[in-house]
Amino acid sequence: MSNSEKKARIAVTMPRFSRYGGAESFAWRLSEALAARGHDVDFICGRCETEPPAGVNPVVVGRFGGTRLIKTLWFALMCDRMQRRGNYDFVFGMANTMNQDILRIGGGPISVFWQLSKQAWPEGFARSFKMFRRRLAPVNWLIHWLDDVRMKRTPRIVAVSHFVRDLIVRAHPHLKTDDIEVVYNRPDLSRFSPPSDEERQALRESANIGPDEVVIGTAATNFALKGVRHLIATLARLPENYVLHVAGGRKPDKYLRQARELGVEHRVRFLGKVEDMPSFYRRTDIFILATFYDACSNAVLEALACGCRVTSSALNGSTFFLPEDRVFPDPSDVPHMADMLLRLAQEPRPEPFAWPDDMAIGIEPYIAMIEKSILK
Repeated sequence: MSNSEKKARIAVTMPRFSRYGGAESFAWRLSEALAARGHDVDFICGRCETEPPAGVNPVVVGRFGGTRLIKTLWFALMCDRMQRRGNYDFVFGMANTMNQDILRIGGGPISVFWQLSKQAWPEGFARSFKMFRRRLAPVNWLIHWLDDVRMKRTPRIVAVSHFVRDLIVRAHPHLKTDDIEVVYNRPDLSRFSPPSDEERQALRESANIGPDEVVIGTAATNFALKGVRHLIATLARLPENYVLHVAGGRKPDKYLRQARELGVEHRVRFLGKVEDMPSFYRRTDIFILATFYDACSNAVLEALACGCRVTSSALNGSTFFLPEDRVFPDPSDVPHMADMLLRLAQEPRPEPFAWPDDMAIGIEPYIAMIEKSILK
C-alpha cells in the first residue's frame, strides 16, 4: 500500500487462529496480506494455535464455558465487545458473529446442512438417532438464531461457491442470488503444484507404494460425512492392486472393522493427520471426495493443483472446476463410484490445472473489497 492510501484498523474474526484447516488457513493468509499492505490488523479469536504473521495482533478472547453452547455464545458476544472497544474501520467476519462489514460464508446454512448431510448415516436407527441428537443440542438452535441475525445485519455477504450461494438463498428467502457475491478458494500455489516424474516416483517409494498399485486418495476429518464407509465398499469391488489412503485425524476403528469384514483391510491405510498434504496428493493416482456435503472442498482444489485425476460427488461446491463426467450425483452409489475409478485409472495424468481468468478466486478479491470500502 502506498503512503497516499489510507491505513486502516481492521479486525478479522475466527474462533481459531491456526494454519490447519481450510477456513483457518484462509483467514491466516488474509490477515497476513492485509498487514503486508500496511493495515493495522487484529485477529479476534477464541484461541491462538500458531505464530501470527508479521504485523498481525491476535486478540484472544478465550474459550469460556464447558459446553459448545456457552463457548459459541461467548465468542459471539466477545467479538461484539472487542469490535466496539477496538474502534475498527472495518470488520471481516468468518464466524457465527452478529456484526461485521463483510461476512464470508464458508460452510452454508445449518438447516440445509442437516437436510443434505443426514444421508451420510445408514438409513434407520443410526440416521434417526443422529438427527435426534442434532435437534436436542441447544448449541444448534443458537447457531440457527445467529445465522438468521448475521444474514439480516451484514451489508455484504460473500459465499465460497455458487453451491453455497444457492443454499443460502434457499434457507433465507429474503435474500436473492444477486445479493450474494461468490469468491472461490484458491490453494497456495507455492505449495500445491504438480511433481516431476522423478519426484513422484521418489514420494511413492518413500511411502512403500508398489509399482503396480493404483492409489485412491481421500481427505476427511469427518469420516461419515465424507463417505469413507462407501469408499471402503467401493474398494471391495475394485481389483487387488487398488488401494485406499485416507488423510485425516479421526479414529478409524469402525472403518477398519468394515474393511476387515469385506476382506480389504490390507488395502486401506488410515494416515492420521497429514502435515505434508502436497506430498500426499503428488503420490496419489486418483483423488476422490465422496462427500454428502462440502461447501467448497479445498482438498479437491489442492489435488487439482497437484496434477491429480479428481472426482467428487455433486454435493460439493468445488465441482464447479471439474468436468461433468468427473462428478457423480450420489456418494452412496458404490457401483457408480467403482466404475468411475476404473475409468479414471485408465486415463493419462491431466495437464497442469489452469485457473479461470474471468472468475473471482483467492485472496485478492477480498483485499479489493475491503480497501474499496475503507476508502468510501
